[in-house]
Amino acid sequence: MPQYESFYRGDVLGSETRTLSASHYNAMRLLLDFSGKPCVFVPIRTMQVMAVIDHEEVIFVASHHKAEIEFAWRYFHPQTREALTDPVPYTLEYYKPEALENMRRAQGEFFQHVKLLAGRLRQQERPTTATRKVVTFPQRS
Repeated sequence: MPQYESFYRGDVLGSETRTLSASHYNAMRLLLDFSGKPCVFVPIRTMQVMAVIDHEEVIFVASHHKAEIEFAWRYFHPQTREALTDPVPYTLEYYKPEALENMRRAQGEFFQHVKLLAGRLRQQERPTTATRKVVTFPQRS
């Protein structure tokens, strides 16, 4: 049975253009793809923060704010890169006064948890030898 969560944005206190390393952006996108769901909840227990990744943005909600978004990474532009190893530009929007300080710590901690979750999903998805199948293509004449 699907579960739904609602999160609310306050007024934007500020926004900044930033970049996210290619490895972090790719890890985040792979986790979302591996999940097969429209969004992925990433608990950052060390900070008491819940991050939610969807196809358009990543929101961060502190446990003491319940359903109010503290800050969000929005408007990713991976298509502007010249190479897949280049950083991805995005916009940081923050809605709480303490968000900028928390953002500095969240970025490193968030990706540690993304890697852990992606690893767990990969292990669950590993096909057994019984389900592997070699498909041959017909010869061209």
